[in-house]
Amino acid sequence: AAPDSSRFIGQEISKSERPSLAAGKVVVSGGRGMGSGENFDLLYTMADKMGAAVGASRAAVDAGFVSNDLQVGQTGKIVAPELYVAVGISGAIQHLAGMKDSKTIVAINKDAEAPIFQVADYGIVADLFKAVPEMTEKM
Repeated sequence: AAPDSSRFIGQEISKSERPSLAAGKVVVSGGRGMGSGENFDLLYTMADKMGAAVGASRAAVDAGFVSNDLQVGQTGKIVAPELYVAVGISGAIQHLAGMKDSKTIVAINKDAEAPIFQVADYGIVADLFKAVPEMTEKM
């Protein structure tokens, strides 16, 4: 008999303590302003402190920063959490369609003219790379 070329060793299920986008009462989402996938670590840290899910804009997904299962918007997931934190998201209409029913919306963007501020309950015009770590530290 020929020796087996492969054998079953075991299986692991990846389990995240972070809630899913659909189930999260709090969602922290990043956009193109995040600059890279590595920079999403800032949002993962913030989200973990808040017990939040992490989402992304289509621009962040298209840029390859994160996988498309995090996409919020018309061509992604529709979410309506108690709190939605939009970080570095301009607020394209397609994204707004996916999160406009959130109870409270907080936007952090360095562009004071970004459309996201028109739907935000609270707006922080700041460099996200300063604001997010400061906010996370104070939690």
